[in-house]
Amino acid sequence: MNLFTETNLSPEILKAIGELGFISPTEIQKQTIPFISTDTRDLIALAQTGTGKTAAFTLPILDMIDDGSRKIQLLVLCPTRELCLQITKDIINYSKYMRNIKTTAVYGGSSITDQIRSLREKPQIIVGTPGRVIDLINRKALDFSEIQWLILDEADEMLSMGFKEDLATILRETPETKQTLLFSATMNREVERISKNYLTNAHRISVGSINEVKKNIKHEFYVVGYRNKKEALKRLIDANPNQYSILFCRTRMETQEVADFLMQNGYAADALHGDLSQAQRDTVMKKFRLKNIDILVATDVAARGLDVDSLTHVIHFSLPDDPEVFVHRSGRTGRAGKDGISISLIKPEESRKLKQIKSVTKIDITEKKIPTGKKIIEAQVAGVFEKLFTEHENLVEFDNELIPDLSAFTKEELVHQLLQLQLRDMALYYKDKDDLVDQKFNNDDRGGDRGRDRGRDRDGRGRDRDRGGDRRDSGNRFGNSRDGGSRDFGRDRDGGNRGESRDRKPRKNSEDMVRFFFNLGKRDHLKKIDMLEIINKSTEKSRKRPDIGNIEILEKFSFFEVEKSFKDEVLKGLQTQKFKGKEMRAEESN
Repeated sequence: MNLFTETNLSPEILKAIGELGFISPTEIQKQTIPFISTDTRDLIALAQTGTGKTAAFTLPILDMIDDGSRKIQLLVLCPTRELCLQITKDIINYSKYMRNIKTTAVYGGSSITDQIRSLREKPQIIVGTPGRVIDLINRKALDFSEIQWLILDEADEMLSMGFKEDLATILRETPETKQTLLFSATMNREVERISKNYLTNAHRISVGSINEVKKNIKHEFYVVGYRNKKEALKRLIDANPNQYSILFCRTRMETQEVADFLMQNGYAADALHGDLSQAQRDTVMKKFRLKNIDILVATDVAARGLDVDSLTHVIHFSLPDDPEVFVHRSGRTGRAGKDGISISLIKPEESRKLKQIKSVTKIDITEKKIPTGKKIIEAQVAGVFEKLFTEHENLVEFDNELIPDLSAFTKEELVHQLLQLQLRDMALYYKDKDDLVDQKFNNDDRGGDRGRDRGRDRDGRGRDRDRGGDRRDSGNRFGNSRDGGSRDFGRDRDGGNRGESRDRKPRKNSEDMVRFFFNLGKRDHLKKIDMLEIINKSTEKSRKRPDIGNIEILEKFSFFEVEKSFKDEVLKGLQTQKFKGKEMRAEESN
């Protein structure tokens, strides 16, 4: 089967996908479409994201669905709202000429009342996220008694996001006679377990190798000192013009901070993380899909289910702990036969982590030097002409009368003048800037900047982040230091003296703070940034954020200060969390 016209799909479906430009099926489609069309066994299909899985399961089911029935016949479960909407859009496009087919998306973050209203139109197809599907089941708004097909899309992602129990609950609401089709990029232990528990005599299709590394992605890494990390990022972006990229960070705070840095420096960027409301997430995603922003700064969780085909670059501002996550991140570029670039910024002490990633994934990641100002300008000039040659067909036509007499210039002079005009500001910026090629690394590059910004470095993190603070500055063993962290630590990013900052919110007096003992420390790989994240998560339902005082990370335990009015909230919030699989405990310290 080399062409869709060679399949037994209905003329209505062939017409719809033909208008979408579908000519030849992908490998997963070649194997999956005939199986679903002719076999009633359950299916496990393993293929990377971006290989055409939605069409692989949707097209044959659309061909068999009973459009005369007003019962739900197909349920598609997926991990995120974004993917839910994308799948729904695809199904609607594929069924364009099937007049009686209705598809409804149900997901969290939008009005459940509106979704219940749409269900009254009796759709045959439901696409939903597990949490919202369960809500609708509990409200008796969904009836799955006549479901014939259940799709678990991105099953590995759903399980990694904690939907295991939700999936089990939903599966119990469906008839045993249904055909269950599980699609996943990886076959990890959890996926294997759920397939054994809920699939019967499943046929298995695997396209490529599991966790396959794409050959059309070039992998680069740059070693950069902690203090220079954002400046290095700026230079790498400038050295790769015309990019459309996702930049990955480890935490919500880091994500917002990096996005703010880029926007303040004139880049079309924005942040996507869990602290944003659903409306804010939708706005950011719309801007990114429309390419109103070129760089999306995101956490791994926030970017799950995001499916964009034309990314040129993936940038790892912070390396993930899991090599599999590295492969998944990088695999978002280099789709649809295009080449992609994966860039990693690593601190000197992260070489071991990178070595592990290279060993597990078998990826050839080449070390490169941060480009000089001269190289950046050369790349920018090349980028101008690349854009001219690739986008000239879409340029707006101007009336020739609007163009002044240019006969005084030669062609070369005119090009030179236009380039000067286009790149003047960037050229001036790099003219007097020191290059980062020959960096000298010291202790400050490995986490903190004790010199100029006591308690804060340019990346907004606490001084001596891996050491639990400098005891020489502490009032006692437990560190009532003046240099403690604060929730607003990202404001003084340029190394200014904290005591001289007029814009900074004043610290709460000690009598307004409560000090906690915390049961984890450096031996548990706890850092100040982790402690901040834990406190943030504990108080995330509050209308306002608490002020955070000193944080001291010791070997076996830690201490932290929080605004008194949040004492009970912090204690309660800690009980619902774990840090690297370990139980957390805090109590008020004398």
